[in-house]
Amino acid sequence: MASSHTVLMRLVASAYSVAQKAGVIVRHIIAEGDLGIVEKTSSIDLQTKADRLVQMSICSSLARKFPKLTIIGEEDLPSEEVDQELIEDGQWEEILRQPCPSQYSAIKEEDLVVWVDPLDGTKEYTEGLLDNVTVLIGIAYEGKAIAGIINQPYYNYQNNEKQKLREHRNEAKAGPEAVLGRTIWGVLGLGAFGFQLKEAPAGKHIITTTRSHSNKLVTDCISAMSPDDVLRVGGAGNKIIQLIEGKASAYIFASPGCKKWDTCAPEVILHAVGGKLTDIHGNALRYNKEVKHMNSAGVLATLRNYDYYASRVPESVKNALVP
Repeated sequence: MASSHTVLMRLVASAYSVAQKAGVIVRHIIAEGDLGIVEKTSSIDLQTKADRLVQMSICSSLARKFPKLTIIGEEDLPSEEVDQELIEDGQWEEILRQPCPSQYSAIKEEDLVVWVDPLDGTKEYTEGLLDNVTVLIGIAYEGKAIAGIINQPYYNYQNNEKQKLREHRNEAKAGPEAVLGRTIWGVLGLGAFGFQLKEAPAGKHIITTTRSHSNKLVTDCISAMSPDDVLRVGGAGNKIIQLIEGKASAYIFASPGCKKWDTCAPEVILHAVGGKLTDIHGNALRYNKEVKHMNSAGVLATLRNYDYYASRVPESVKNALVP
């Protein structure tokens, strides 16, 4: 019986299924070939048909099941009747078998705020950099991010394409394709699941940062870290995955631009495995429904050695970024 489970775990289990459905929608739109691109505020601030349909799917699916939730999505969409095909009413049973951390067992539906980025890495999506793309559903309680779901619609995309190429050349027998897409989820006090935790190489300072929103503040801050390598990729969700899978040591974005729906879900996954995400000043981000959406003092995140990076942020950068 659903009633025997806590509100939080029922919500996470539903959000997992909803995020998987979102991944299917994202892949379907690429396959159809018409992305329906609209410029929002500039040529690098884009919205596609996938952004619109996925947000409608996530928000409507969760609101039907949890009508007292506050749900805040990135896209400003007109209210309209949602096609039944976009509704996902399933829930991931494996999550319901997990114990709810005791500090969250009495949470009521109306106490929760859900932050939704239907397509994190939209610009990369339009350019075919599909492994940068994620779908983000973050859950906050009393202003703190406590549960998160990240769907990567094109996880294994490269392996999938290589296998198809080999089969085309008859270099390998046709077999099951590499599974495309995955869903990562986590709850503070319980853990994070759906990936293999790996640390970046010891002694290496590998920075992951913005691909399309760089400026002097961003480059000054990164230079101060004396990095061994700098990775410029799309999507906040994608960058946090780089941290937890050992591809990068720190995610540094010393600029406004990132929003609460970009960081809520990824922050949970990182914190659940012992990492840390703050603004450039070291302040925790807040996710209550009244908060401003912009992370105006940037983002600093690491899986390990947070203090090394935080201590090297130049004062000139801190002075330029007001929380």
